[in-house]
Amino acid sequence: MRHSTPLPFDANDKPVIWTVSVSRLSDLFRDITLEYDDLATIEPIKLGFDEAARHIRERMATERCDAVIAAGSNAAYLKGRLSVPVVIARFSGFDVMQALARARRVSDRIGIITYQEKLPELTEFASTFGFDVAQRTYATEEDARAQINDLKAAGIKAIVGAGLITDLAEEAGLTGVFVYSATSIRDAFDNALEMARLTQLESNRHRARGTVEKDTLRAKHGINDLRGESLAMEGIRQSVVLYAKSAATVLIQGETGCGKELVAQAIHRESPRTLGQNRPFVAVNCGAIAESLLESELFGHEEGAFTGARRGGHAGLFEAANRGTLFLDEIGEMPLTLQTRLLRVLEEREVVRVGGTRPIPINVRIISATHCDLEQRVREGRFRADLFYRLAVLRLTLPPLRERPDDIVPLAEWSLKNALASLGARPHPNLHAEMRACAPVLQAYDWPGNVRELRNLTERLALFLAAEPLQALTPAFALSVAPELSYANRHEPVALAGSPAPALAPMPAPHAASESVSAVLARFGGRRDAAADYLGISRTTLWRKLRAEGQN
Repeated sequence: MRHSTPLPFDANDKPVIWTVSVSRLSDLFRDITLEYDDLATIEPIKLGFDEAARHIRERMATERCDAVIAAGSNAAYLKGRLSVPVVIARFSGFDVMQALARARRVSDRIGIITYQEKLPELTEFASTFGFDVAQRTYATEEDARAQINDLKAAGIKAIVGAGLITDLAEEAGLTGVFVYSATSIRDAFDNALEMARLTQLESNRHRARGTVEKDTLRAKHGINDLRGESLAMEGIRQSVVLYAKSAATVLIQGETGCGKELVAQAIHRESPRTLGQNRPFVAVNCGAIAESLLESELFGHEEGAFTGARRGGHAGLFEAANRGTLFLDEIGEMPLTLQTRLLRVLEEREVVRVGGTRPIPINVRIISATHCDLEQRVREGRFRADLFYRLAVLRLTLPPLRERPDDIVPLAEWSLKNALASLGARPHPNLHAEMRACAPVLQAYDWPGNVRELRNLTERLALFLAAEPLQALTPAFALSVAPELSYANRHEPVALAGSPAPALAPMPAPHAASESVSAVLARFGGRRDAAADYLGISRTTLWRKLRAEGQN
């Protein structure tokens, strides 16, 4: 059993969802309802088409309903006739394969009947796996009955389809194979819950628009927040300043936790066209919103565009970001169907709301980000090539933390001071020296979560240090709080381009007094400060010892 993230509804204000079906889908709805009992008030309505629409409209006059779940032709009929959102339960390709396998046990000749549209990928699948499948579509119940009779006359004995189709097939003396699975129905319930959550959040935003919009549409970070003194970070800051002068699209690539949105906000704030903080910065994670809702969120919708559309329509994020910046995070997760619409908006510089015909001019700077290799996804057919090149006029690849080891200790010290301050604790007067002593431990780890992981670790350290004010920050203490640091380079580096940086030398074993100073220096890749910290001597003493060994 799986659900999406628990929804922020009070116990007395759970969303109300009605399921509509007159077929065997009712049994599946009933079974799944038990799993969602604690998240929503769910009621079955065993009516269809016009009877269901009339029943729901009458009850909506005095009762609350946040979403309706239906499937097939019944859902299509209700979607244009109700003011409440109608979530369509859709079967997946895996559902079809499973249903065909069940039908194959009955007969080698199988029919599949779908509402209005055929399944284009089914022909290739049937040919590859030796299935003799006849595809048909229907629009009305009478049409469905006629298609079933034609298939029966052609010698078909098993028919795959939704509830109406399987019921009619069995009426005609054939075997009906139901196509929906519990997983698909759970997806519909998850989407209905998400729809209710967004409706409530939108209502809350509307009530407090003056305060909320000013806060959510503002870029909070600038170029000074891009911390690090390495050559790599200096190059990033220079690119930010340069790219800010242009209105061209920017594609930011980097592993998770590298600070892609931080860089996007810095580009926005440095741009003269946004006048600092006086223009909106709107961010959306393309992988965090259900596909059924993402289109409306991005492009907006007109009143009556679909069931549940806001009265008076709703401006999308493109319009909200007008004269500012729209940041599309995890752009690689955007569905192919929406990639086409996004490309058109980028080319035409105007947006048409869902259900609308009037183009709305927009002046928006697009910055997108991804942790995946988009060029590889283009080769795999999962991302449009023309959209990729339109988004990647300017490109910026953020280096992972392991490739800029000189930044690790300063970043950790800065993050630790902030974490201690948030707990009302003061850092030790000798914190800087203590952090330097921890350098070998911190720099030997490969930081798969990058700066985000480093920040999380310093928050953990701060909690323990604040609880024990006399505790010094030593390498042993850091390892006791964060044992993962003892496994140097345990994760495989992930690089978007080029070869990964050479692995750092493993952390030396304690009490290596018999080792030569030059050998210790070699362990730390020639970094004299790290070797001196490990040996507990100053850099001057280290230099003298190296001279004594014949090095300089």
